[in-house]
Amino acid sequence: MDHILYLYNTLSHTKEKFEPFHPPLVGLYVCGPTVYGDPHLGHARPAITFDLLYRYLTHLGFKVRYVRNITDVGHLEQDLDEGEDKIARQARIEKMEPMEVVQYYMNRYHDTMRKLNVLPPNIEPLASGHIIEQQELVKKLIDNGYAYESNGSVYFDVEKYNNKNHYGKLSGRKTEDLLAASRELEKQSDKRNPLDFALWKKAEPQHIMRWPSPWSDGFPGWHVECSVMSQKYLGNRFDIHGGGMDLLFPHHECEIAQTVASQGTESVKYWMHNNMVTLNGKKMGKSLGNSITLEEFITGHHKLLSNAYSPMTIRFFMLQAHYRSTLDFSNEALQAAAKGLDRLMEGFKNIDKIIPAKKSTINPDRIKKELYDAMNDDLNSPIAISHLFDGIRDINSVVSGNESLNSSDLVKIKKIYHTFIFDILGLQEEKDDAKGKGLLSDLINLLLMIRIDARKRKDFETADRIRDELSRLGVEVRDVKDGYEWKIN
Repeated sequence: MDHILYLYNTLSHTKEKFEPFHPPLVGLYVCGPTVYGDPHLGHARPAITFDLLYRYLTHLGFKVRYVRNITDVGHLEQDLDEGEDKIARQARIEKMEPMEVVQYYMNRYHDTMRKLNVLPPNIEPLASGHIIEQQELVKKLIDNGYAYESNGSVYFDVEKYNNKNHYGKLSGRKTEDLLAASRELEKQSDKRNPLDFALWKKAEPQHIMRWPSPWSDGFPGWHVECSVMSQKYLGNRFDIHGGGMDLLFPHHECEIAQTVASQGTESVKYWMHNNMVTLNGKKMGKSLGNSITLEEFITGHHKLLSNAYSPMTIRFFMLQAHYRSTLDFSNEALQAAAKGLDRLMEGFKNIDKIIPAKKSTINPDRIKKELYDAMNDDLNSPIAISHLFDGIRDINSVVSGNESLNSSDLVKIKKIYHTFIFDILGLQEEKDDAKGKGLLSDLINLLLMIRIDARKRKDFETADRIRDELSRLGVEVRDVKDGYEWKIN
């Protein structure tokens, strides 16, 4: 069965037929996390989106070289060229070495990705491990006349670049509009132009993370790392560059400018961006103070959660929305995802209950075509899932005796469902221990809600008894302004 895959290219704003530079090899680069805190729901969106792409390309027979970076230096608090490095700030707060912070939260990120059944990339480079290469790119940009040194820092000359190229082509922005919005930055005297962005920053005396360079003891700008690492591991031209929509500007826009200014041509054929996870219509993120960590989802230990959710429920929740659409969090949506996932897995198990008939009244090839048509249309996982549920209704009808499948078609339909549920969508059977942890969290939360009701009725004897019994069982309860917090000791 021949498959023609169409992917939405952010650069052209249209779906394009996927044709890699050097088939069957596909170069895929995805911007990974800045590891300075526990991974939250927003981190799961790009991880699952590009895991789906990785799985599907591999399933279609491509050999994928998947590179996902780790940002461990140079990402400043304001996502601009000012403020404190996010890793250094966390190190100061937690009284740890910066690389200790990186290792701790990178381990937690990897552990969470395993729980979500996100396949590891082929290469996972760290920005701090490529300082020399980043310095070499900065030197080249200076030599080509697109960068300048100012008081120990080096900046990219956006105006000079824009005279020959289009700075803003990926995001559709114009430099005049960007300049008007950046007037408040003009007081930063190191820059010739408020739109110029840092390639190398001179470290302040208190700055922990620093390296020697021809310009100063300092550290690379945030945008340099991806240009360097994608080129090193995938070459001057590669197929797909992915990341969250929040990286489209300025991060990916700056990447394009750096690459074109250094090598004369663009490097990326297809730009792909997943949309945001929102909470009440606002982007969910640690910097905005409205994030829920994935660990909190799994334990149910957060005031906005009505209960715990398994990792596969979170993955299924993500896959039920197209990667380019926004995804708004609600307990109701996650509860519906949990029920839907149970129904899908139960339907798959029902295939083993079918006794083959002499003839089929269901056509597995039709189901197969519908599933591939959905996935070939820019990874339309929600449509694919809806077709899976349509097929589950047919399977249940066979079990109940209203439809039939012969032995050949029964083998076909089981293979189709196994391939799409487990290999492509990356779902897993829920383990009993995961379900048990979720049930335990639900029961603890139920008891604590009963305790809150008892306190409202001034039945302090019952409230204290619940707290004391939970404490005896190893559950520490702490009353807070908006309710309660608990943990198992």
